Amino acid sequence: MVVTGGGGGLGRAIALRFAAAGANLGLLDVDEAGLASTQAEVRALGRHCVAAPGDVSRAQDSASAVEAVAREFGRLDLLVNNAGISHRSAFAATDPAVLRRVMEVNFFGAVHATRAALPHLQRSRGLVIAISSVAGFSPLIARTGYAASKHAMHGFFESLRTEVADDGIDVMMVCPAFVATGIDVHALGADGGPAGHAQLIVGRRLTPQAVADRIHDGAARGKRLLLIGRTARQAWWLSRLAPSLYARLMARRLRGEMQQG
Repeated sequence: MVVTGGGGGLGRAIALRFAAAGANLGLLDVDEAGLASTQAEVRALGRHCVAAPGDVSRAQDSASAVEAVAREFGRLDLLVNNAGISHRSAFAATDPAVLRRVMEVNFFGAVHATRAALPHLQRSRGLVIAISSVAGFSPLIARTGYAASKHAMHGFFESLRTEVADDGIDVMMVCPAFVATGIDVHALGADGGPAGHAQLIVGRRLTPQAVADRIHDGAARGKRLLLIGRTARQAWWLSRLAPSLYARLMARRLRGEMQQG
């Protein structure tokens, strides 16, 4: 299997959870030190691991990583599109280049990796897992670019599912609430530099390990949509049954992001 963004955070937790279940891993990340650390942890579990430094927003990096894994293990059964970045800033103040960068990593990064993996997944009748967010199905104030990238992932992967179903490939969308990873620490601000202020959240942060456990279980059960955490489940139903109320409540709790960003 291949995990993008495998050098830390949720990607590392996913890699270790699947390795503990017997998987051999291919990891792609721009963080070479993080990659080496995850690779060592996977190997300590007795599994093989290929580490491929690279940026998912560059199609060639994704293609090279996927091909290296396929050569090493002779097949590819699972792709986890996990790599992602965020921003925290009001749209009116945000340089469009920030939105473009978020889209390049979150959406096109997933597209590049999936395109490279698809022929191998067709042969193995494999699975694609796309790590989305509550922002993939509902509005999120001060994160217009992030929400756009995650909404785009839903449109892409849910449509792709219909195209590859006859090939025996399945797609699982994963939507956790706020997870305790480095994505909030490395979020971009309005000018493309660090956001420079603390992230505001709704509910409790989920641990990467707990989320990885749920992802492994969801994959084993053939889930197509996995809502992780009470906040995610509440947001799913409230945003559908009472979208105006959801938007007001979310904005009230997170409006500080507009003031700080």
